[in-house]
Amino acid sequence: MATAGKIIKCKAAVCWGPNKPLTIEEIEVAPPKDHEVRIKIIATGICRSDDHVIEGALAYMKFPIILGHEGAGIVESVGSKVAGIKPGDKVIPLFLPQCGECRSCLHPESNFCYKSLFSIKNSVMQNSTRFTCKGIGIHNFAGTSTFTEYTVVDDINVAKIHEDAPLEKVCLIGCGFSTGYGSAINTAKVKPGSSCAVFGLGGVGLSVVIGCKVAGASKIIGVDLNSDKFAKALECGATECINPKDYDRPIHEVLEEKTDDGVDYAFEVIGNTGVMESALSSSHFGFGTTVIIGVAPSNARMTLDPMSFLTGRTLKGSSFGGWKSKDYVPKLVCEYMNKKFTLDKLITHKLPLEKINEGFQLLRNGESIRTVLIL
Repeated sequence: MATAGKIIKCKAAVCWGPNKPLTIEEIEVAPPKDHEVRIKIIATGICRSDDHVIEGALAYMKFPIILGHEGAGIVESVGSKVAGIKPGDKVIPLFLPQCGECRSCLHPESNFCYKSLFSIKNSVMQNSTRFTCKGIGIHNFAGTSTFTEYTVVDDINVAKIHEDAPLEKVCLIGCGFSTGYGSAINTAKVKPGSSCAVFGLGGVGLSVVIGCKVAGASKIIGVDLNSDKFAKALECGATECINPKDYDRPIHEVLEEKTDDGVDYAFEVIGNTGVMESALSSSHFGFGTTVIIGVAPSNARMTLDPMSFLTGRTLKGSSFGGWKSKDYVPKLVCEYMNKKFTLDKLITHKLPLEKINEGFQLLRNGESIRTVLIL
């Protein structure tokens, strides 16, 4: 492309500090270096994890920063030593990289990569950042930074996808859908005929519901304080929804009554430690499995009764649904195109980048499931 090797000036939503609205700025995006890919972002979802940074809940994040990690776009140019990806390819940036060489990548039960710890801790790519604004270097979020017309990512942080994939929909596979769906399919390994409880019915929670349905669960109970979300949850596959505010006793007791002493699988998709404890208590003693998906504030701590585990319950965590990112994101895109699951029901709003703060307010007000920004 004509811009290859040159600095690109474009629009981006910059977060200058915690508890401040994002501002649309003109930024400069430098060309990719070795093992890097520059991408024209076409669409990107607004995720609760982005809002955690804005709210200052993740103390290790550095500012100013360009957030966004649920995007899809087209490769503009590549640096040297990049293999298997070329200009014009449709791609999804990956907040969880896959170097394919570290002990974690090589372990069959892990989808983490040692190099993800570097980018998260330092708010940069593996080799600094490619963003500047007003002469100031801008930090990178989760190795992706998709709230910008152009971004640069390491080649271990990008997956080439089907050339016919609709980017404004499959961008959700970059985080929310894959995280929820995989937590049911991979992490919990939900079995046919089982019972499930899903705490939190946002975009990720509904993706858990979809995963439980695809896995063949016979009872899928959605739990949320916002009853307005129930219709969408039932549409995605929930068999019943309950609001804790409608009961005068702990919600795990309500679930025990509805499921013969507890569910087979419980999923926490909020990031609230109290709800995590409720989810664990709602799982059946002896064999119940609870999966924590929600991102809690960095200073949060849980208090658990050891007897919960000595009686046979299992507590697990799941990031990106257990998928090895570069290997499985292309496959998930193909499965979507083959109609194994739906993404369309998760998208409730589409906005231009300039209205990004409006999108975050819709999320905070509980009025959206997923808002997709069209760049």
